[in-house]
Amino acid sequence: MKSIFERALGEKEFAKLHPKIRERFGFASREGIASIGRGVMEEVRYAKWAALPLAVGAARHIMFPQGGRQVPFSIENYAYRDALGRETLTINRTFRFERSIRRFDATMVYSGRRGRIVDYLGNKQHLAVDLDVWTAPNGGIQIRSGEQRFYEGPLGFRFPAPLTGCADVCEWYDDDDDCYRIAVSVRNSLMGQIFAYKGAFQAETVRVREGSIPLQAMPIRLERRE
Repeated sequence: MKSIFERALGEKEFAKLHPKIRERFGFASREGIASIGRGVMEEVRYAKWAALPLAVGAARHIMFPQGGRQVPFSIENYAYRDALGRETLTINRTFRFERSIRRFDATMVYSGRRGRIVDYLGNKQHLAVDLDVWTAPNGGIQIRSGEQRFYEGPLGFRFPAPLTGCADVCEWYDDDDDCYRIAVSVRNSLMGQIFAYKGAFQAETVRVREGSIPLQAMPIRLERRE
């Protein structure tokens, strides 16, 4: 079984990634490993006008209305098969501010019907986002969000583009400084930047026994609709 990112990119494009990036995004559930990164975000910022919707999202681990500099940070990638049998990669980011801890979680599956990765943002999978993925010129992985859908019970609808934020994410390996770097920017087409962070971290590959992925790394609610 290929990782969801190798499926999304295709074998040839995936091979263009820096080896260290392939290491972090190239494993699947059967391999029994995870990638755990720790570092510092040089800057985390948000738009004051977006404080209220960000505060609502913060309760579900979807961004947050808080900024700072030199913020300790961790990012944990776990691969597993969810209760619906889907190959899944969950990415949990933790920002440790001086007086609070913030989470930004994502659970990703590859949708054969959509021909792309679908990213369920937050810990309750109410928000499903299509992702475009490609190899950046620096050998990093580039991710851009597309259509966004909301699911709750029987309810399901697509958000109009002006009411959403488009996320651009690039994670790459810096050979000169021997570390991973990440830059994230979320923008609204009308109002501008909503949320952003950038920084660097080190990562290690660790063994994870089947069924032993930490509960806090798993979503509370599972959504079958993609």
